[in-house]
Amino acid sequence: MAKKFPLHPAHPERICWGCDKYCPADSLACGNGSGRTLHPAEMLGDDWYCHGDWGLDAPDDATAVKKAE
Repeated sequence: MAKKFPLHPAHPERICWGCDKYCPADSLACGNGSGRTLHPAEMLGDDWYCHGDWGLDAPDDATAVKKAE
């Protein structure tokens, strides 16, 4: 079973999001290219999961996620 994909990680810049290994950005183990894959929140903003069909069990209200953290 794959790891659950975090909607709002604390420091997304520290991790490569290119596969299920979630390697540290300075120690890429999978060989997924020469650089780190960005988390969707880094590219699309905090409400990235609300736009499009990501196939995640995301809450309907983005403010509920922010309050829960």
